[in-house]
Amino acid sequence: MNNAYYLIIDIIAFILFAFLHTILASFKFKSIIALRIGSAMAFYRLAFNIFSLLFLIYMYEYLPRPDVELFDLKYPWDIVILIPQFLALAGIIWTFRFFSLYEFIGLAQIKRWIDGKFVTVREETKPAFGEQADVSNDIKISEDVYDEKLTLKIEGPYKVVRHPLYLFVIICLIFRPTMDLFYFVFLIFLIVYFYVGTFYEEKKLVTIFGDQYRKYQNSVPRLFPI
Repeated sequence: MNNAYYLIIDIIAFILFAFLHTILASFKFKSIIALRIGSAMAFYRLAFNIFSLLFLIYMYEYLPRPDVELFDLKYPWDIVILIPQFLALAGIIWTFRFFSLYEFIGLAQIKRWIDGKFVTVREETKPAFGEQADVSNDIKISEDVYDEKLTLKIEGPYKVVRHPLYLFVIICLIFRPTMDLFYFVFLIFLIVYFYVGTFYEEKKLVTIFGDQYRKYQNSVPRLFPI
């Protein structure tokens, strides 16, 4: 098989991941699932993250790779280029200070479930088997149903861009001493997906925080500090 054929397979796989990830992360899908499984929704976030990570690892390890090397830096540039990568890693750690990592991973939800504090769908709103779930008023359902509690903190890196974690991950992935065509396409896919994903994410945040978040949107850049 030639490199063009490999590239087409890779792109199709990336699009499939983006489609599944977007559907599984949507408010509507979570609402439908919550109406069916009740308090077991506490495990959704962790399961979602594990699925996403394994899917990405599988794609990176097993998708066909075009045999095209874009660059391979030599000493000392192979060392120099790692400096912004380490700075980006520090930025990722810095960002973690301003939101709950346990909430992000999905462990906090399970802890609330164990403590009997995970609030889910009211029993009277849970449809009988075979009935259509009504999600027209899903924003009134407890935020636990959406598998994470959100707080708006405009501090630290969030004063620079609205999605600093995405920014630092992109920087970390860009600055590397070697790059082939597969990694380049993988990188472009992630950057585009992160950027497009911010629109869906911010639609949810506007729904939750209202004018407070709209004001934040007008005063701080989305993803890149320009």
